[in-house]
This record gives sequence, structure tokens and C-alpha cells, in this order.
Amino acid sequence: MDRTNREVDRVVNRALGVAAPEGFDTRHWQDRLDALLATHRIPGAVLAVLADGEIHELASGILHTGTGVEVTTDSVFQIGSISKGYTAALAVLLADAGKLDLDAPVANVLPDFAVADAEASRTITPRQLLNHTSGIEGDYVNDTGRGDDCLARYVEAARNVGMTNPPGATMSYSGTAYNILGRIVEVITGKTWDEALKELLLTPLGLDHTMTLPEEVLRFRAAMGHMGDPGEDPVPTPLWNMLPRSAGPYGGISATAADVVRFARLFVDGATAPDGTRVLSSAGVEAMLNREVEMPDEWFFGAHWGLGWGLFEWDGARGFGHDGSTFGQLAYLRAIPEKGLAIALLTNGGGAAPKVYEALCRELTAELAGVSMPAFGPPEQPLTVNTAPFTGAYKREGFLMTITDRPSDEGVLQLTYEGADGLAGSFDPLVWHLTPVSDSPARTVFAGRRNEKDGWIPVVFYALADGSRYVHFGARATAKSAA
Repeated sequence: MDRTNREVDRVVNRALGVAAPEGFDTRHWQDRLDALLATHRIPGAVLAVLADGEIHELASGILHTGTGVEVTTDSVFQIGSISKGYTAALAVLLADAGKLDLDAPVANVLPDFAVADAEASRTITPRQLLNHTSGIEGDYVNDTGRGDDCLARYVEAARNVGMTNPPGATMSYSGTAYNILGRIVEVITGKTWDEALKELLLTPLGLDHTMTLPEEVLRFRAAMGHMGDPGEDPVPTPLWNMLPRSAGPYGGISATAADVVRFARLFVDGATAPDGTRVLSSAGVEAMLNREVEMPDEWFFGAHWGLGWGLFEWDGARGFGHDGSTFGQLAYLRAIPEKGLAIALLTNGGGAAPKVYEALCRELTAELAGVSMPAFGPPEQPLTVNTAPFTGAYKREGFLMTITDRPSDEGVLQLTYEGADGLAGSFDPLVWHLTPVSDSPARTVFAGRRNEKDGWIPVVFYALADGSRYVHFGARATAKSAA
């Protein structure tokens, strides 16, 4: 039975005073998952949903187009940046125990900590690392080897990493900051980040299908990443994991969808493990879900950021979540604690995976929580804005964005994204067409997409308190270069 007929049945049942059937309709959601993967050419996916106190698991497709091995619910996928939520929980857990002051300088724990800006090195706090307001350039990748000292070596090498903005001035997503947090965890616990994660979170929560190292992943059915643009049949990546071990705290966890939901349940059920063991204090959970920072772009993850989670509000119901991506794998987590709902979707490639997530999340939240997930895109009536203040070059370490007018389309901008500095020429320039969505003195919002097959993404132009101009794109702040 399709969704339209199901909704008609509910209307009729209500009119007749007949109680609607309750529970998770496994057959319907399995059919829906299968259909969406086929439509969008996604090789495989696992879906887990916490609803009515139970976790429901679904699997579809194949793990690897070269082998044809089918996806099962116990298959392990890379969850990418959802890993940051786990690292954040470790930091908050240590703060709960009085071992870490979130508002004292990072240098109190890491005396040799430094980035390129000396003043920022002295003042940046763990809280700013957690809520992405440190200003540290976020995309510093450094393969520092497979040894247990990989994070220590990473943080040492990061002393030349620059800043996107002054600490505390705006939110700019930073994976680099989370690796520094991972090193803080190591110094306080005397264990590697991997060991601390396992002992303090994974084992107490019973997450025995969550791991960080390839030799652990190989015990299970593991998904291979696939690359391809929307509408194309994706091809396998050359390696199972193209991230170094030093990427662990910001993106190195692999898990089943059900284990991701079990971790999210920690913030839905009040910080206790399934056996009743308290893992985080109630204050710790509240701190991670507290609206710490207002997002310049309220659509990418949510209108606010907490300690580790993006925070949103749909139809008055507050929720949290995170996305994750590695080379060829895309993962999504959304949860609405007051509705007892958590959704994890893990996929193994294809450029249209965001469309599968959007469709499933919108339908599941409506069906199971009575909540409408907002959509983003340009208004039906075209909006005209003065584009002159926004054109020009915006640069951060390794990346250059050039904003120009499109002569044939008044009020429409073109964003060209390319590598710079050491990344110059490392990939073909990417081009987005930007259509205005809203205009105000505080910020001007455009909707961007590369072609008609893509979904819309927000691009926000705004100014800091000191008047400096920025663009927020992909949750990252990039300053306008001086003329």
C-alpha cells in the first residue's frame, strides 16, 4: 500500500471512529527503501529507526558492485562525521567527571598546542572546539601513520594551520578541532582515542558493531564506497577506506545503522545504557543539546549548534543530528527526543544519496512523529536582490570561491569552487548557480545547485560584528578577500 492510500485510510478511519493501526510498518518501509535506492542508483543502504521504544532495522541492495554481496542489517558502513558526536560525548563525559574544564584554554591540557595564530592558540577552549566556533581551519588532513601516536603527531603538525575567523566570532565547521579534542581525550585518559571510545562509550552501551580500525571492521560484512554523480551508476572506490587513522575523532567510526541509533538513544532516553547504567549525566546530555551557537545557515544541519550536534526545530519539536561522508559513503542521523524517534540511514555511494535521505526522513518523521521536515529552495515568486555586495573572491586555506554575476540571469549568481595553495589544480573547478531566497540587513540567502538533478543547498552571505564580509557554504565560514 503506498503512502497516499495509507493517509486516505487514516482520514476514513478517523471519520468512522476506527482506531488507526499502530506500529512500524516494516513491509511498507522496506518497499520504500528498495524503490528509492533503485530510482537514485544507490548500490546499498541500511536503515534503523527507533520508534515506540523499539529499534527497527532494514537493509537493501549490495555492499559492493564488484562482488554482488548483499547488504544485511548487521553490515558495517563508514559513518564519517557522525563520529564527531561520539568524540563530543567523550569530552563531555570527562567534563562531567571533573577532569576537563570546557571553558579553560586548550593549552591547559595540551601545553604545546598551537595553530598559526598565536593569540588564538592561547585562548581557544574545548567548548569552542565542540561548537565549531574556534575558527580553526576545518579541513586539515594529515596522514601521520598507523601508530598509536597518530593524533599526537597530527596536533603537533597542526601548528601551521590557519584561521577562518577569530575565535567565537562565528560558527565554522572544523574537523581539525575534533582531532584536537581527540588528543585531549587521550592525554586525560592515558589511552588512545580508540581505546577511550571503546571503554567509556561503546562497551557500556553494548555497541559491539561499532569500531574504528580496519582489522576490527574485517570481522563483519563491510560496505565498499562508490563514487558517481546523480543519475550515474556509481563505481567502487579504489580503497575500502581512504582516510588515515588520524581522522578517527572527526570521521573514522564504522558501525551498523542500529548501533548508530543505539548511540543516539543515549540522548533520547536520558543518558542511560539499556541495562540502566548511567553513561552521561543528565546535565551532560542537556549540555550537548543546548543551543550554544546560532547558525548563519539554519538549513544545512539546523538553526543552532550544541556540543557535538546540529540542533533543529520542526513544527515546535526539537531535534538533533549530524551528517557524515567519507570517500563513497554517506550517512545521516536525525533524532527528536520528545517524540522518542531516531533515524539512521547509512549508504555506500551515489551522488543522489541526499535525496534518498530527504525522502525517507520527511516521510518517517511525518508518519511516526507527526512532524513536518522543512524543505529548502528558492521561493515560487522570483526575488530580486542587489548582488553587487556579494561578488568577488572568498578564500580559506586550500580553497577559493569566486562569486560572479550571471549576465543572462538578473539577480542570479555563479559560485566557482576550486583548490588553492597546495590544493591548486587538485580537482576540477565546481560550479553552482545561486538563486536568491531571502534578503535582510543581517544576511542574504541564496539556494545553489550545480544542475537540475541536484537538490538545493543554502549559500548565506553575512557580516561579522567587525563588518568583515563572509559567505557560509557547506557549514563553513569563508572570508571575502580584500579588493
